[in-house]
Amino acid sequence: MAAALGIGRFVYTPILPVMLTALGWSKSDAGIVASANFIGYLIGAMLASLPFAAARPRWWLVAALVTSSIATAAMALSSNIVFFVALRFIGGAASAFVIVCASTLVLEQLALSGRHSLSGVHFAGVGLGIMLSALAVSTMLLWNAGWTHLWIGAGVLAASATVMAAILIPHSRDIAARPQVAKAQTSPPGIGAMILAYGLFGFGYVITATFLIAIVRLAANVNVLEPWVWIIFGLAAIPSVSVWGWLGQRIGIFNAFALACALEALGVAASVEWVTVPGIAVATLLLGGTFMGITALGFVAGRTLAAGNSQQALGRMTASFSLGQIAGPVVAGFLSERLGDFRLASLIAAAALVGAAALSARTSWLVAAHAVRQKTAASTDGCYLTANGA
Repeated sequence: MAAALGIGRFVYTPILPVMLTALGWSKSDAGIVASANFIGYLIGAMLASLPFAAARPRWWLVAALVTSSIATAAMALSSNIVFFVALRFIGGAASAFVIVCASTLVLEQLALSGRHSLSGVHFAGVGLGIMLSALAVSTMLLWNAGWTHLWIGAGVLAASATVMAAILIPHSRDIAARPQVAKAQTSPPGIGAMILAYGLFGFGYVITATFLIAIVRLAANVNVLEPWVWIIFGLAAIPSVSVWGWLGQRIGIFNAFALACALEALGVAASVEWVTVPGIAVATLLLGGTFMGITALGFVAGRTLAAGNSQQALGRMTASFSLGQIAGPVVAGFLSERLGDFRLASLIAAAALVGAAALSARTSWLVAAHAVRQKTAASTDGCYLTANGA
């Protein structure tokens, strides 16, 4: 997770301002390159949910990690925007395979061993990768490294994490060969609403996550935070999954998802409405402290609502998330080119997060009502069998 997502996917954000200056890109160019990564993520998510990937998750996981590392380092080989689009597309597809296959392997093993709480360690890898890549980029910039050296350094860092992951990931039996145990009860309703909520979350977080450093650079009164903002983001992300997982156990997964989306909406709005050093710091902490928590809660929610096929459900959730991500940078780039800032785009993103929160809260009510119906039906069946001497 650290290699393919924390580094391979999110290192674009701290490197982007350097590329904007050196290559003379417009914000629309930056948005197109970012969206290429998210289109690749969408295609990868759909492919990763198919039987061929589900049958050999470890093999596809390692292959995707290697691909992601190569695509990251190769960004240094050309200044052609078409080349960048192609590489970010490949890297995005690889990162989707990583999150779907890795999460399938990890969440299944944790479920079998009854250690659900450790899912936080798995998803915390993204925050760790973000923090490490931010530190690496900041250090290289102190040495006056150009954008090409930044991409090479990020690729080497991702490759190092890939080697460690390949060594540590145990071989497992084919998931496809494992018998599926039929459920005595029907799956609860709400998977469609949560897929939509996950897409709104993808749109809602990605504009700030992609352009946060550019927003900081544009504001003279807060640009002192530029070297630190992505480090703060990564540090906040590391413990966030464990915190939100703990809260999910106490107030319910869907209620925790809704609360996290609401707090993230505040952070996104604060990034453009409270443009001071404290305001940007709060916005960064709220965004970094929620985005991976929401990702993890969404995956757990998808498994809860899945009708016996968790990898397919995770693939659909990831595909919806990708559609939101694809739209986000394009909308932000278009609006910022015409309005001169990211304010309107960020407020639209905050509204999308509020919508995601509402959908998740509604799903929580539907799941609770379904549980009551199941319990009532089971009680009625028990009384009937008892009355008939069974």
